[in-house]
Formats: sequence, C-alpha cells, structure tokens
Amino acid sequence: MSLELSNLRPAEGSKHSDNFRRGRGHGSGNGKTAGKGHKGQKARSGAPRAGFEGGQMPLYRRIPKRGFHNRNTKEIVAINLEELERFEAGATVSVDTLIETGIVKNPRDGVKILGRGELTKKLNVQANAFSASAKEKIEALGGTAEVI
Repeated sequence: MSLELSNLRPAEGSKHSDNFRRGRGHGSGNGKTAGKGHKGQKARSGAPRAGFEGGQMPLYRRIPKRGFHNRNTKEIVAINLEELERFEAGATVSVDTLIETGIVKNPRDGVKILGRGELTKKLNVQANAFSASAKEKIEALGGTAEVI
C-alpha cells in the first residue's frame, strides 16, 4: 500500500481509543471518582503542576547546575577516510550511501569527513564538512570533496 493523503493513518498502537468516558457511572468501570481516588489535592480541579512540591524548593531547582549549555550546538558525526575504502572507485559517496552501507547510523546534524587513514580510490564525496587533510587526500587521487 502506498502512502498518500487519502490513506494516511497513525502508526499501529500509537493511538488509544477515544471513546473512554470517565465518571459515567460504575457500569463504565471508571465511574464515581473517575480514576482520581478519594479526596485530597490531586482529586480536585486545579491540582498543582508536575514537579510542584507544595512550596518546598523543587528538585530541578535544588540540583546544582554547572557550566554553559548551548542550545544551538550541532552534533556532527565524524567519519575517517579509511572507512570510505569499501566503496568502488569512481563511486559517489553521499550521506545517504553512508547510511545504506551502515557506516553512519544516524547523521544527526551533519557528517564531517576526517583525514585518518589512506584512501586508494578516486571518490566523489558529498558531506556537510571536510577536514583540510581529508579534502587534500581525496583531491590528490582525482576525486571531489563537495560540501552540501
């Protein structure tokens, strides 16, 4: 079955039945207290948010925090030239072909080719970044190092 707009549906098991009505009598199996137990703050409307500890300093504020956490950092996957040796001469090596051969499992924010090891074949390599030595070695054999 091909995926088209006319036959889109959620992944198997990802969606629960939405005909579950809470607090509709004891015949429903979830009547009376509607799954909230008996009395107490959590049985009322306006119960506190997740992580609230009744005014005590919450755990996420008690734990010491150190250093700077850059929210814009990129996670780059590094691949050495020696790993490109398994491709045939003249092949085009892209991020997709690296995933197909199993060299890269998850490209994350980008793939960078580093210069460790020797390359013996002419390859056309397309990656997000290259080290100077890797680019030099690829082009020395007549290949191309294309930044995508």
